[in-house]
Amino acid sequence: MNRALWIVQVLLALLFLFAGGAKFVVPVDQMTQGMPAWMSISFLHVVGACEVLGAIGLILPGLLRIKPGLTPLAAVCLTIIVIGATVVTVMSGMIATALLPLVTAILAAFVAYGRWRLAPIPAGAR
Repeated sequence: MNRALWIVQVLLALLFLFAGGAKFVVPVDQMTQGMPAWMSISFLHVVGACEVLGAIGLILPGLLRIKPGLTPLAAVCLTIIVIGATVVTVMSGMIATALLPLVTAILAAFVAYGRWRLAPIPAGAR
């Protein structure tokens, strides 16, 4: 179980590093194309920062064994962000496209539950 959780954590961290970093690199007109009118570029930058920090939180606490309780907390926060992305995608009428964030939310919730209950990472030295 521990190995499966680490694989999912690394894959999610890569996904969120890419998605969060893209929110700072992609031109504004491309990023806001097809987005709801209420979604500003500042909001997208905040979400991008949260995604990058969440990706770091999925890996570093467990890898360094410093405050490993932050890993499931990061996974829960990322689950909330991705559920929001799923809702916004469904509200935009792109139901098939909403499957990717939905699966991502399920995987992040799996990491949160797995690191809290199934295979928590012990604090301290390896």
